[in-house]
Amino acid sequence: MARDRILMCPPDFFGVDYAINPWMDGNEGNLSLELAEQQWTRLRDTISEHADVVLIEPQVGVPDMVFTANAGTVLGEKAMASHFMPIERRAEEKHFKRWFGENGFDLYPLDEKIGFEGAGDSLFDRGGDWLWVGYGFRTEIEAHPHLEKFFAKEVISIRLVDPRFYHIDTCFCPLSGGWLMYHPPAFDEESQEKITARIPDDKRIVVSSEDAGRFACNSINIKDKIIMNRVSSSLKSELAKAGFEVIEVPLTEFLKAGGSAKCLTLKLTEPPA
Repeated sequence: MARDRILMCPPDFFGVDYAINPWMDGNEGNLSLELAEQQWTRLRDTISEHADVVLIEPQVGVPDMVFTANAGTVLGEKAMASHFMPIERRAEEKHFKRWFGENGFDLYPLDEKIGFEGAGDSLFDRGGDWLWVGYGFRTEIEAHPHLEKFFAKEVISIRLVDPRFYHIDTCFCPLSGGWLMYHPPAFDEESQEKITARIPDDKRIVVSSEDAGRFACNSINIKDKIIMNRVSSSLKSELAKAGFEVIEVPLTEFLKAGGSAKCLTLKLTEPPA
């Protein structure tokens, strides 16, 4: 069976040079690039045991390019590249668009007036044939019909209300077999109702505030493996009962920028519609 392909960007120029989310506040210039490189390398090597890692070349002046989840959303040979809400990240767009073009993806021409931040805010369900798409902070709801049309997937719009969880992949993680790991308080009441209507109670794993703050939901799921930052023993036990093997990789330096394992990756082998 073919292995998943996952896009990553080496952290050569990573840093907290500005604050565009609450995690960055107070951390400008307050990280160890040497430790970040060690943690990223361990994450890459861990992923490589279960999937094929593809690299995009890092660029000077775009420290958050390491977070490839925000490059865009991919399904089959189609890609919709991001248009970042924070102006600090817009210089990344040309690099990601060029990479998609050079690698044979059919790139959707999303209007640049619409904010959209890729797989940070759009996640394919692992049990149903739909796409969860966030809005409220970084992705505008005006992007949602474009995703639905281009990818021929039903879009379920869910609204974020806690600025600490500014992308849905920081608080919402669809897992193999139709499971969902998520932090309900990150969403408004209507969105929570949409989630519970789609995912049965016995398939929902609720993440505590403590684990959500460790970016537990920002995990990489490859079959029955979940690669994540360090989390509580109780959450690991719940995941084990659901049939998953947890592989912890400390990612403290990336948490200072508001990201963890999932943010550092983009799955390139989503099945076509």
